[in-house]
Amino acid sequence: MLLGAAPGVGKTYTMLEEGARLRDEGRDVVVAVVETHERKATAAMLKDLPVIPRKVTEHRGVRLEEMDLDAVIARHPDVALVDELAHTNAPGSQNEKRWQDVEALLDAGINVMSTVNVQHIESLSDVVEQITGATQRETVPDNILRAADQIEVVDLAPQALRDRLAEGHVYPAARIDAALSNYFRLGNLTALRELALLWLADEVESALKSYRTEHGIDSKWEARERVVVALTGGPEGETLIKRGARIAARSAGGELIVVHVTSQDGLSESHPGALAAQQVLAEKLGGTYHQVIGDDIPRSLVEFAKASNATQLVIGVSRRSRLAAALTGPGIGSTVIRESGPIDVHIVNHSAAGGRFALPRLTGALTLRRRIIGSIVALVGGPLVTWLLVSFRTSDTITSDVLGFQLLVVVVALIGGIWPALFAALLSGLTLDFFFVAPLYTITIAKPEHILALVLYVLNALLVSYVVDQAARRSRIAIRAGAESELLATIAGSVLRGQDALEALISRTKEAFTLSSVRVVDRDSKDVLFCSGEVAEGEHLTMMPIGDRGTLELRGPDLAASERRLLSVIAAQIDAALEHNALVKTAGEVEPLAQADRMRSALLAAVGHDLRRPLTAATAAVTGLRSTDVSWSDSDRDELLATAQESLETLAGLVTNLLDVSRVQAGALAVTTAPVLAENVILGAIDELGLGPADVELDIAEDLPEVVADAGLLQRVLVNLLENARKFSQRAVPVRISASTFAGTVELRVADNGPGVPEDRREDIFVPFQRLGDTDNSTGLGLGLALSKGFVEGMGGTLQADDTPGGGLTMVISLPAVVDEGALA
Repeated sequence: MLLGAAPGVGKTYTMLEEGARLRDEGRDVVVAVVETHERKATAAMLKDLPVIPRKVTEHRGVRLEEMDLDAVIARHPDVALVDELAHTNAPGSQNEKRWQDVEALLDAGINVMSTVNVQHIESLSDVVEQITGATQRETVPDNILRAADQIEVVDLAPQALRDRLAEGHVYPAARIDAALSNYFRLGNLTALRELALLWLADEVESALKSYRTEHGIDSKWEARERVVVALTGGPEGETLIKRGARIAARSAGGELIVVHVTSQDGLSESHPGALAAQQVLAEKLGGTYHQVIGDDIPRSLVEFAKASNATQLVIGVSRRSRLAAALTGPGIGSTVIRESGPIDVHIVNHSAAGGRFALPRLTGALTLRRRIIGSIVALVGGPLVTWLLVSFRTSDTITSDVLGFQLLVVVVALIGGIWPALFAALLSGLTLDFFFVAPLYTITIAKPEHILALVLYVLNALLVSYVVDQAARRSRIAIRAGAESELLATIAGSVLRGQDALEALISRTKEAFTLSSVRVVDRDSKDVLFCSGEVAEGEHLTMMPIGDRGTLELRGPDLAASERRLLSVIAAQIDAALEHNALVKTAGEVEPLAQADRMRSALLAAVGHDLRRPLTAATAAVTGLRSTDVSWSDSDRDELLATAQESLETLAGLVTNLLDVSRVQAGALAVTTAPVLAENVILGAIDELGLGPADVELDIAEDLPEVVADAGLLQRVLVNLLENARKFSQRAVPVRISASTFAGTVELRVADNGPGVPEDRREDIFVPFQRLGDTDNSTGLGLGLALSKGFVEGMGGTLQADDTPGGGLTMVISLPAVVDEGALA
């Protein structure tokens, strides 16, 4: 089976080429039916292959040719080449569809090679219709295609296919323009190509699963990335889903699978509303949502991931505190990592794990927790060291006894700082005197040097603890500086990623300083310009001026001096963000005025230049007629009157166009839209210009729906476009007008075969008073296309310029089609 993304990619040619190769290998190959579509290269491939004559039937006086199924079965070749699998047979044939003929050939023991386009796959027809706007009436059931022994995609880059089409290798010249502008748009072809490749990838995946099942293979095969994201129902779910989507997007065809594991008793801490929102987010990002029931959550999660052939597993870091983790074990994350085997596990940090990003407080060098632990070490370590040293005590071990207690004091100082170390020094000094210095078991200092030793002992402890305390203080200061830098970098990063600068500054400030609310208040009007968090009365209020624009109000804990210093930097950035917003608003208000000023300047220049010629001609004609010095003959008088009339009509048309373009620019154009038959408007424009069959070639689709338009304005647009097309076309070639429907719109195309317009100048032709360098004053003000574009946009459509295949310019009018309510129902 040869699968293509669109007509013209080379499916039939490839099939014939493969048939010739098989024939050269000695296989019996025949052409049961092939549609060449008058393509020379395809027809040439038929010369060396035997062709079964087609069966000729008549239907309502029309001669139809179809594949002769009985003749192919009677011939019984080894391989039959059957083109266009989705084709509908002529009425009266043995089968309604060609794919049913193929089934009959297969049942007869004949191998079949066939072709089909992705738009004809039954399960994808609705998706193709959304992409192309074209309804597919001929489809092939998916199970027919999946039954094929081999499926191959005949691939061609979208632009290469458009080039082939433009060169006349796919359709006749008369169909090229409409095809390029409708079905064969670059975006359509890209989407269809992706659809074909993904469908084949899914088919390969199904075959891979079947192979693994048949051969009892349980190990993971990383054919493509599959990212499983585990949800708990907590607030961190959104972060995990987005991270998983980014991981899946890094590889082509990556798949996002979101799963929530719940216990069998239904008791769970998950929030149903949060899970519902996260399910919507997962589906929005192209993923799928699953719910699994299991008492052992980590093992159920790993089993689901393995069953899904996952390559990556994303879980959130535990929301439990360290104390809870110490009491209840390592938690789900460690079990998942241990059980996951070859699956890569990502443990993602989130705001619910350790709280939001907050700057560390500089309230002291060592934390209370460290001081408590140091005191516990002193209380527990003292008796243990004493017991150990007493067990090995002799008259010669006094030095090692002192060093042992000294080591205990140093350890306590390293852990808890100065106060636990001082406590340990005093306690160990008394213990040394009681257990190791004669007289034993009494606290008596018999010699003065023992007092000095005890003082030096305590001094050692103080010095060590002081060093530890200073190191901890400097470490905390460094952490604080790093946190401040991270805060500023986070704010800058949020702005660079496109987040609103003011929103990023306020939200990050609230998180960093652990505030309940942050508000920016205008200094003069007292209006709240921006607010993050809920304002609660009774909380401590800190106010910080923001330049001369407003005040920053912060509610929450009181801020230290160092925090106020950082806050002043943030306030300066908020001031800059407010100034930027004000400048953007001012620029938005000024731009329409500047545009209107440019329009007035161009209008005055046009009036002084282009209105002078008809006005001068009319004045000269009327002056001559009124002159008594010259005796005019009847023919001369008629010629002068005709000149005056022609000049005044030209002047009236120019003034009308000037008024119209002024209304378009001012947004005051009166448009009355209603359902309109486009063919009637086209014929009206042709009649208005007095054109005949030799001047215009029409190509109007039979099933063209009505358009929503103003009939008068649309006719004016078509008249203008026709005049331009005839002006630049070669006289021997008629202007071509086509009308077709595409994706809920009707497209009217006026194509000439003139010199065309360079792509970088196409926007200029819609600018008022622009003639692309044309210096002929008879061409008017250059308002025609500007007016036409304004009229079409006023009717809710678009007017664009495109290339004409073979050379020239095509003007494309796109207007909304009238919706068939009956079809929708």
